[in-house]
Amino acid sequence: MGKETRICMGSSIAHWAAKNPDNIALDDSAGALTYRELDVLVTDYARAMTGSGLKKGDRVCWLGKNSGLYFTLFAAASRAGLVIAPIGWRLAAPEVAYVLKDTKAPLLICQPDFADVARNAAEEAGSVEQILVAGEADGLQSLDEWLVKTMPADLPETDSSEGVLQLYTSGTTGNPKGAVLTNDNLFKMRPLVENKPEHAWIDIGPEDSTLAVMPCAHIAGSGIGPIAFYNGATMMVIPEFTPDAVLDCIDKGLNQFFLVPTALQMLVSVPRAQDTDFSKLRSVTYGAAPIPLALLQQCIQTMPNALFCQQYGMTETTGTVCILPPEDHDPGGNERMRGIGIPLPGVEMKIVDENRNEVTPGTIGEIATRSGLNMLHYFNNTAKTAETVDENGWLYTGDAAIMDEDGYFYIKDRVKDMIISGGENVYPAEVENAIFGHPQVNEVAVIGIPDPKWGEAVKAVVSPKSDAGEVDTDSVIAWARERIAGFKVPKSVDVIPELPRNASGKILRRELRAPYWEGQERGVN
Repeated sequence: MGKETRICMGSSIAHWAAKNPDNIALDDSAGALTYRELDVLVTDYARAMTGSGLKKGDRVCWLGKNSGLYFTLFAAASRAGLVIAPIGWRLAAPEVAYVLKDTKAPLLICQPDFADVARNAAEEAGSVEQILVAGEADGLQSLDEWLVKTMPADLPETDSSEGVLQLYTSGTTGNPKGAVLTNDNLFKMRPLVENKPEHAWIDIGPEDSTLAVMPCAHIAGSGIGPIAFYNGATMMVIPEFTPDAVLDCIDKGLNQFFLVPTALQMLVSVPRAQDTDFSKLRSVTYGAAPIPLALLQQCIQTMPNALFCQQYGMTETTGTVCILPPEDHDPGGNERMRGIGIPLPGVEMKIVDENRNEVTPGTIGEIATRSGLNMLHYFNNTAKTAETVDENGWLYTGDAAIMDEDGYFYIKDRVKDMIISGGENVYPAEVENAIFGHPQVNEVAVIGIPDPKWGEAVKAVVSPKSDAGEVDTDSVIAWARERIAGFKVPKSVDVIPELPRNASGKILRRELRAPYWEGQERGVN
């Protein structure tokens, strides 16, 4: 079987099950699975999914942390013509319910720790027909029992241009949007970058290992599965990031990983890192948020044998569309290390003005990109899809940047108001919606302010109701914590008499942010 047979998760696993059956495909706390074993298990789950009545195009939701099981189910859904939709395990039950309702998923699979949230969210959503638990939880059928008792059915013909992965990314209106990615998005462009000398940062093969460490509800988490399986590599999987868990994998001989800057900072700062042998680590990729130059230099010094590569992209672009390649990394630092680099082969990028006309190099504007990596659409949201992707296939990122004369891109700010805190996207409208209704709060605006650990911290600025007296800021934080995930909750609250507005009445978040960013090199951290 040649490379052309590797067009999806299922076909990639089948390819290596035939060619290199005893190589380890998945390695996590539950044990290791060879490609032969994984291929059989994926088929069993896929046939059970179709046998249970799931129809082509149905959504299957996963509520849990990273695990080898999640990637097995992802591949099974692909083989069964279904769409996997992982839900962030940090989300509160109402947020989970929104995703369940939006996907109309008939099946929700959860880990035992999230069984209560799954039940509550499914009840609120009203669309889930069955909840299965990957383990044991009172009142829920176990996934193992379901697999044994379900009569398997034949698998449908699948189309690599149809959706296979649905990831939720919020917008400034506050409602999450389901970005639908296809197998073509995940696989079709891989031959352009892999096994090329100039892209040695992603050159992994059957003898190599990579790491699933970022949350699977993010493209940086789920996206590692197709990379590993396409190349027949071993994917080590850890439930969530901790420095010790990553260092344990490095001790086992890990060759490549991706981390957000906050996680990299934690990794290189623990004393154990100074005594760790990083010699087998060949590639470190990083992204999802800007990285301080001093931190990047520290990482290079700590892991001197590794090729470093910054990756820029978003959920809607199936992850990476632009890289700062290893040759532009200098232990002593350089100007290019402040940027996001150059487009990948097959990817077009340009800077446009507010009318979406291309601007000259050195002019700040919005990044637009066009390639086979652009999402299929936002699920059941044609208006937002048309707003984000134009009729010519250009996707508008919302990131403000400049391009220099050499074609290198540099992020300067965000056109939209998104906050990136520890690699997690936080949208002000979501947090504002959670705070509205607090009995002492009249108006609220949420902004990101510099934070040495998280890059940005969430801050709420509120004005008081005229009859409410003094605003209890701790109460505002507690109010939000009951309604949204912990990473979205404001770390601090400022109280001012009135929020600034422009002539049309729009709250000027930029004006609120400005004092906190004075002296900073750019408007993101």
